[in-house]
Amino acid sequence: MQDFRAELAESLDEAEWDWLMPHAKRDVVLVVHQELDLLDVGVAIASDDVLSVQHWINTQQLHKPFPDQLADWNNNQTKRFQALIVQPYVLVQESAA
Repeated sequence: MQDFRAELAESLDEAEWDWLMPHAKRDVVLVVHQELDLLDVGVAIASDDVLSVQHWINTQQLHKPFPDQLADWNNNQTKRFQALIVQPYVLVQESAA
């Protein structure tokens, strides 16, 4: 699993909202709460760790963008995120200001 985590780490990148917008329109963007490690979430999704993923969903630490988030991001298309593609999803975490 460490090799897979290292492989995912190579895919981790920073992206602006305007780059992520097409993925949001396809409804494949998932927001990862700041308290979580983006790579841990990516590994859990890719390895089908249902218990962890369901826990994060239930506690709203992993969710689709809320309407108010989308509105904020659409008004600031240069907003930056850490992004990780784990097919078919694009996991995003807001970059610290």
